[in-house]
Amino acid sequence: MSVHQPSGPGVDEQPGLTDSYFNIAREIIAQHGDAEVVYAIFMRRPVTLAGKMATDWLERMVASRGGSVQIEALHAEGAWVGAGEPMYYISGAMQQLVDLETIFLQRLGAACVAAYNAYQMCVDLPKVSFLAMDARHCAGAEMADLMAYGASVGSKKARLKTDAIGFVGCAADATAHFFAQEAGMGTMPHALVGYAGSTVDAAKMFHKTYPERRLTVLVDYFGTEVDDALAVAKQFPELASSGRLSIRLDTHGGRFVQGLDTQASYAVLERHVPEAIRGYRSDRELKHLMGTGVSAAAVWHLREHLDKAGFDKVKIVASSGFGPDKCRVFALAKAPVDVIGTGSYLPEKWSETYATADIISYDGVPRVKIGREFLFRKGVGVDAGADEANPLGGKAAGS
Repeated sequence: MSVHQPSGPGVDEQPGLTDSYFNIAREIIAQHGDAEVVYAIFMRRPVTLAGKMATDWLERMVASRGGSVQIEALHAEGAWVGAGEPMYYISGAMQQLVDLETIFLQRLGAACVAAYNAYQMCVDLPKVSFLAMDARHCAGAEMADLMAYGASVGSKKARLKTDAIGFVGCAADATAHFFAQEAGMGTMPHALVGYAGSTVDAAKMFHKTYPERRLTVLVDYFGTEVDDALAVAKQFPELASSGRLSIRLDTHGGRFVQGLDTQASYAVLERHVPEAIRGYRSDRELKHLMGTGVSAAAVWHLREHLDKAGFDKVKIVASSGFGPDKCRVFALAKAPVDVIGTGSYLPEKWSETYATADIISYDGVPRVKIGREFLFRKGVGVDAGADEANPLGGKAAGS
């Protein structure tokens, strides 16, 4: 299997992509003398550590400068890290490190939040296979690498903790290696159904072109999800009976799945999981349970019709807005979904992805800006008399 190595910005690109004051600081340090520093890296919210792509990039950049860096990971990759808790202590020459902070932090924070979200989703639905369908939501290939890596870290942790199935693949070939796959995993786009003119004809075209692949058919194009699902199953009885046929629901939030409205959705949940609707539910939870689009009720509704027609081996794939909140509600409703395609493990609130770096030691002297003393190693504090000749801190002029 070919290994895709996300390089990140190289030596030539890096100066133009970093905050200019770091470039300025590097020039000043070059003229006034270097210092051995220790950085503490942290985030303001709990995360699952997924920092390898950031630390690998940092090591490559420092090595390209002929230097060395010591990266002390305070937690294992995939570990839970609390808000404000140091994730790494990074030691080295300040001139080698000072201008690398911007890109290092870019490559750290978002991946950690994505890993956290992916872990929660996999733990809530341990018997469901997940597909990472984030590529279209990413701002370019660099972000796609980071998000896919985050999902793989969160998924691996979920498998270790709860024996969950987790993420089994992704949409794009370039990131498939994160999930131990040779290529991306896809079904069919709405465009293919539109091109074929009918859901059944699209399924026939797909199967004729790719006869060895399992057949997963998108059924919401014409708004007749149940009718089209049954028509496809009748068209491919051998695939249906062998479990090699899947029906994918991707109904948008502007309408109900065929045959449902609010009352019918209540009724289907009452038949299967009455406990899911007996307690207090927020408006958002109610939407996921029985609202428009791909709700838990919609999945139960489709399962009922497939089973009644004798197609109990046909699997259900669900997509459209599956983030941590929706997955938690689907778990509550015990929704009979086999596979979930999701790009919604991506961070919803981007400000929560901001990672921060602070230098906490200069040439062995503990020093950090006021309010960040919590970043010091336990048992280490500022010695007020350690630098009497220069009580304000910083390197003395002319040193």
